[in-house]
Amino acid sequence: MVTKSNVLSNLVWRLAERCGAQFVTLVVSVILARLLSPEDYGTVALVTVFTTILQVFVDCGFSTALIQRKNADELDFSSVFYFNFILCIILYFLMFFSSKYIAMFYGNEELVPLVRFISLTIIISGFKSVQQAYVSKNLLFKRFFYATLGGTCTSAIIGIYLAYKGFGVWAIAFQQVANNAIDTIILWFTVKWRPKLFFSWDRLQGLLGFGWRILLSSLLDSIYNNIRNLLIGKIYNPLNLAYYNQGEKFPKIIVSNINSSIDSVLLPAMSIEQDDRERIKIMTRRAIQVSTFVMAPMMVGLACCARNIVIVLLTEKWLPCVFFLRIFCFTYMLYPIHTANLNAIKAVGRSDLFLRLEIIKKIIGLFLLIISIPVGIYAIAYSLLLSTVLAAIINSWPNRKLLNYPFLDQVKDIVRPLLLSFSMGIVVVGIGKTGFSATMQLAMQIVIGLVTYIVLAKLTGSKTYFYIKTTVKEITKNS
Repeated sequence: MVTKSNVLSNLVWRLAERCGAQFVTLVVSVILARLLSPEDYGTVALVTVFTTILQVFVDCGFSTALIQRKNADELDFSSVFYFNFILCIILYFLMFFSSKYIAMFYGNEELVPLVRFISLTIIISGFKSVQQAYVSKNLLFKRFFYATLGGTCTSAIIGIYLAYKGFGVWAIAFQQVANNAIDTIILWFTVKWRPKLFFSWDRLQGLLGFGWRILLSSLLDSIYNNIRNLLIGKIYNPLNLAYYNQGEKFPKIIVSNINSSIDSVLLPAMSIEQDDRERIKIMTRRAIQVSTFVMAPMMVGLACCARNIVIVLLTEKWLPCVFFLRIFCFTYMLYPIHTANLNAIKAVGRSDLFLRLEIIKKIIGLFLLIISIPVGIYAIAYSLLLSTVLAAIINSWPNRKLLNYPFLDQVKDIVRPLLLSFSMGIVVVGIGKTGFSATMQLAMQIVIGLVTYIVLAKLTGSKTYFYIKTTVKEITKNS
């Protein structure tokens, strides 16, 4: 049985790894955004649309199946490792020979060497995907801390140096590849697992029974999430794409810290308890309550401070991204419901339901995207927000029966932190109307907003607030 202390300990390490890495990433992004032009970012974004989609073949499917399977052994892990590595080589050469066509699609011949270089991240990922699954399976998240921080910090130095020297888009490209490579090297040194010299097609087929649905679901999700970037880059221009992506960056950094930490710890923990549905319900409910309590005020606060953040950190040349930043804040606010519900479905082995949900969501999302394209780039952003709201409802639907935890009950669990967050947001917006400089306003908004939220949580007797407070004390006491 998974103990509370074990889950919390791994969650703390995962949060430390994600927060540390994303803090460095945020600092580097700010520095690079000042050194480079929006067009440079837009050009790299055109390439990463394709590499991100292909990355799904490495990160999902078999790796998730290894985590979910109770009795996965060395033969399973080794078989998946060799299969993934060969697949990654094939995918890289696919990108290598497709680079000319990608450049033709965008009408930019300079993309050819960029595509071929950035695509090296696919091969590198083939070395570490099973290592990552092994760490998650055995709840050894301290290993991620060392690997991710080492890769992020070293690649940050490389990226900033090249940007300062005037390498433009190649500064971002080298940073991405170096981050992946160094992360992988450190993980191999810190994790003891190594592939053995055996391979079994039968084991792969057994894992594929669960994994192919997760893989297809993730592939649909990746294509769907990146198709907006592809269309914006093609129909509009790289500059619009740069503003769109930069607007997503800040809320994504914050949410991915918390959401990916919970996601990576929750799935293996739930998988161990997969025969106890009541236990999974408790874990799902607690995950939704805690992550919403933490993420909602961050997203509301970020949306209210958006203009000042862009002016202070990125300079006024990035002001067109403020609109997108606000839209993405409210989009990412719903991610706790997505993550907790989908992990519960995967943990009980219902990958068939998982795939069905992805197909339904993508049909709805694509319909909204298609009707928004002729209207303009702002309409495309609004369509994403609407489809995310509908997706939250769809993701929760199976758990009304699987866990006896319907969507309305989930809404009741998050309504208080949402109300507290929007109340705090009114205060933050008011501060933004004062006559102080953007830097002074931003400092006041952050401090007063945080204090306001905590005070409101105390005054209203928020159970989640006191649960987090007690948990932090326990962790501090035992550390």
